[in-house]
Amino acid sequence: MGVTGTGKTTMGTLLAQHTGWPFFDGDDFHPAANKAKMAAGHPLTDEDRAPWLAILHDKMVQLSAAGTSAIVACSALKSSYRDTLRAGFTPGQVQFAVLLASPATIDARLHLRQHQFMNPALLASQLATLQMPNEHDAWPISVEGTREQSIADMMSRLRAAGAL
Repeated sequence: MGVTGTGKTTMGTLLAQHTGWPFFDGDDFHPAANKAKMAAGHPLTDEDRAPWLAILHDKMVQLSAAGTSAIVACSALKSSYRDTLRAGFTPGQVQFAVLLASPATIDARLHLRQHQFMNPALLASQLATLQMPNEHDAWPISVEGTREQSIADMMSRLRAAGAL
């Protein structure tokens, strides 16, 4: 989880390679109206995000019912969004990792990438919306260093949690 530009897709893809678990990018599950709104530089509201979160939750329930561990990348900016995604799961069954970098680092990354609909102008609204989780709610993972360092941190935490 994290704001735009922290590398959720990149880290999720790499983590999937290291764990062998399937990876699902939350961006792929946004309704067309959400994508159009973001592409135009307009932040999503809680009402815009509700159907998207429900779709992601349903996907997580399907994976769990199949006995499949997976990695799902999504912003999950608010505590209530994380609660929606965890609803019905046993404690510890869904684990969040919050990807962290300075706003300057994130902004620089946003201006170096091409994204089909996420407008770099939305960073400020995402930072304002972010309700920073505590360490019990989400593992803090720095993405200021190398990708390898960030993945090593996540893998270490997964091993410590008994997930691997």
